Amino acid sequence: MEEKKSSSSVLIEHKAYARIGLLGNPSDVYYGRTISLSIENFWACVRLQPSSDLHIIPHPTHDLVNFDSLSHMVKRLENEGYYGGVRLLMAICKVFTSYCKEQGIHLHDKNFSLSYDTNIPRQAGLSGSSAIACAAFNCLLDFFNVRDKIDVNIRPQLILNAEKELGIVAGLQDRVAQVYGGLVYMDFNKTMMKKNGYGNYTQLDTSLLPPLHLIYAENPSDSGKVHSAVRQRWLDGDKFIISSMEEVANLALHGRTALLEKDNAKLAVLMNQNFDLRRRMFGDAALGALNIEMVEVARSVGAAAKFTGSGGAVVALCPDGPSQVEALTDACKKAGFTIVPVKVVPSVLNEMDIRSLVMKNRMEISGPQTPKANVFTLPCPVENVR
Repeated sequence: MEEKKSSSSVLIEHKAYARIGLLGNPSDVYYGRTISLSIENFWACVRLQPSSDLHIIPHPTHDLVNFDSLSHMVKRLENEGYYGGVRLLMAICKVFTSYCKEQGIHLHDKNFSLSYDTNIPRQAGLSGSSAIACAAFNCLLDFFNVRDKIDVNIRPQLILNAEKELGIVAGLQDRVAQVYGGLVYMDFNKTMMKKNGYGNYTQLDTSLLPPLHLIYAENPSDSGKVHSAVRQRWLDGDKFIISSMEEVANLALHGRTALLEKDNAKLAVLMNQNFDLRRRMFGDAALGALNIEMVEVARSVGAAAKFTGSGGAVVALCPDGPSQVEALTDACKKAGFTIVPVKVVPSVLNEMDIRSLVMKNRMEISGPQTPKANVFTLPCPVENVR
């Protein structure tokens, strides 16, 4: 998240970035563990301008309502679906206002207009929807001057709540990555989550990451539907799904060690295992032929590859170095896929966010009650090579 000014009388602008799930996804939906990173390559930007009336401004492209013809409209809907960003802006405003009312947080009565832009590929498993919601949420925090009153720990859940209002199926991973920025290890232990509604999140030094590449296709997938059947089986106590999800969660735990030890070969193995486990649980029909092809193209040159999210894009690691990257680039071009080097965003927490986390940690550690098990490790020193 990037910001301009924070006042109720001037333009406020925030960016939130696309997210790559490096390891452990989709276990965040199942009390697991994940490692995720925010990337500079793609972003959503929301602008809040004080105004006399409250105005949610449709995007001229993503919220298109005028078409050249009926066939143009149908083709557009087939390729991009029915949903733009306006509904996300409305939902986050509703959730933000409701939460402040519940918590007794006073909001002034000035109005504003909200507009947005994004270059995150649609339905590519890069968390484009939550990026819009996250950027808008940060605009609201600053416009109403309540950044110090809404716990950083809670913000990802509020953003997710807004998406749930719209029927979007997802976990906390994406929102945590976008609220914090950088490279984050997340533990969604069930006891922690039930007790406080958020997990134990540790920011890792982004320099621990090896060079990564993002592969994506122009044709979008529906990354919101592939959770459905597996989640119901998990809720029904399916032993295969439960044990497989635990395996996926453990990959993030081992991946954290691999990162800290700079063991790229091990990291590559874990990434491949992550995809293979997902494939066994969800099946090829749910994953989609095009998505599987992206992984197979990467693996054809010996690169490790897995979904960034639920489909539409793949993150690849070339443990053998530049020559393998060149081979991967050629293979992707021949297959018609786009490939770009990943640019990692550093932490996006501002000074006020960090101060509030420091104070919260100190209070929980020194307070009269037993410290909570899920105290955020941020902003303790970022983990680096041991």
